[in-house]
Amino acid sequence: MSQQQASDGLSKTWSQRFETALHPAIAQFNASIGFDIELIEYDITGSQAHAKMLAKTGIISPEEGEQLVQGLEQIRQEYQAGQFNPGIDAEDVHFAVERRLTELVGDVGKKLHTARSRNDQVGTDTRLYLRDQIQQIRQGVRGFQTVLLDLATQNVKTLIPGYTHLQRAQPVSLAHHLLAYFEMMDRDWQRLGEIYERVNRSPLGSGALAGTTFPIDRHYTAQLLEFSSVYENSLDGVSDRDFAIEFLCAASLIMVHLSRLSEEVILWASQEFSFVTLKDSCATGSSIMPQKKNPDVPELVRGKTGRVFGHLQALLVLMKGLPLAYNKDLQEDKEALFDAVKTTKVCLEAMTILLREGLEFKTARLQEAVAEDFSNATDVADYLAAKGVPFREAYNLVGKVVKTSLAANKLLKDLTLDQWKELHPAFEEDIYAAIAPEQVVSARNSFGGTGFDQIHRALESAKQRLASS
Repeated sequence: MSQQQASDGLSKTWSQRFETALHPAIAQFNASIGFDIELIEYDITGSQAHAKMLAKTGIISPEEGEQLVQGLEQIRQEYQAGQFNPGIDAEDVHFAVERRLTELVGDVGKKLHTARSRNDQVGTDTRLYLRDQIQQIRQGVRGFQTVLLDLATQNVKTLIPGYTHLQRAQPVSLAHHLLAYFEMMDRDWQRLGEIYERVNRSPLGSGALAGTTFPIDRHYTAQLLEFSSVYENSLDGVSDRDFAIEFLCAASLIMVHLSRLSEEVILWASQEFSFVTLKDSCATGSSIMPQKKNPDVPELVRGKTGRVFGHLQALLVLMKGLPLAYNKDLQEDKEALFDAVKTTKVCLEAMTILLREGLEFKTARLQEAVAEDFSNATDVADYLAAKGVPFREAYNLVGKVVKTSLAANKLLKDLTLDQWKELHPAFEEDIYAAIAPEQVVSARNSFGGTGFDQIHRALESAKQRLASS
């Protein structure tokens, strides 16, 4: 080791190959300890499994294996107690743990890295981390679905205007509207479970890229770490980040669904819609306009959605041109992954709180809203079609009456029976019941529709899915 290396504290595990140490700015640029410390407990867990395997296969003695396992556990306890805080000189979390281990148990600590590379080590750590995070996010999704289900159960008979093209279309049950998001989130929950299976494969033992000359037992370490399988190809094992991209795709879709609901809440809370009132616990005011109450929670969720999208795009671009096997570019996967995980979790939590205790639906306003438009026009056409009038003919007749009613500043419910009969003799007194908002909703009883019978079926289905997971 050169005198410069010894004095500047930047000596690395590979430094005997080099005459001088890294330039301090390059050391800073190269280091990942500032963010991959997130993996420390997963690194310790993976290293303990590796040490046990080395002892089992006779590569090191059982006593040495036990020393390594116990030393690693002490590092875990030091970290949890805030007593182990490696700095930039450690370069990354893996070297930081190994260096501290050697301080604790002596030269036997230097045997931990036998038959292992940082390439398969970091791949193992990342999968252990993401496996854990996926389970936590799935729990968050289920918590959000539970609140949606609770709200839907309370609002079966609450009606809300349904929209297409952001134009009034047909009235629906508020429960039906909320359960649409339940279904979206159910796909998210399923999708994460499918991705979990592909995350749950062990690359440990792949070495730097080509495996190892030591008689290791990869299936034993996989079993210890509760991986369901191992990578079949060592090159693939150290260079694969498909699992991370898949997770970011799933996280992006979760954010899409949260953002769509956020946009609706923002609209509903506006004076123009006035469908919901935001409670003080989940809204803020203006620094200059005292009358305002701002929907900060859904706005932030809507904004943070683009952040997660960006991480997905970044990792796709990162991977598209990498030759096999490991390249330093892959260090860039972690900050994207860590931030996407944290962002998704915090947005799920915030939206769960918002729906559970941060807003209140203004039922009187909603009742007024579904009664003040022409969203029952299709039901008039359906009424005629049920009496034998061809639907397209009925459609054109109703279009004509809507046009004349608009000109007269009237709604369909305001027309007299004589006026209905002038339109077509098939109209009878029962037309008024047929176009009443609650009947309009109730009549849509096709499977998956907004009819109340269908909503009760959907609620029961949702309850069963939550109970079975």
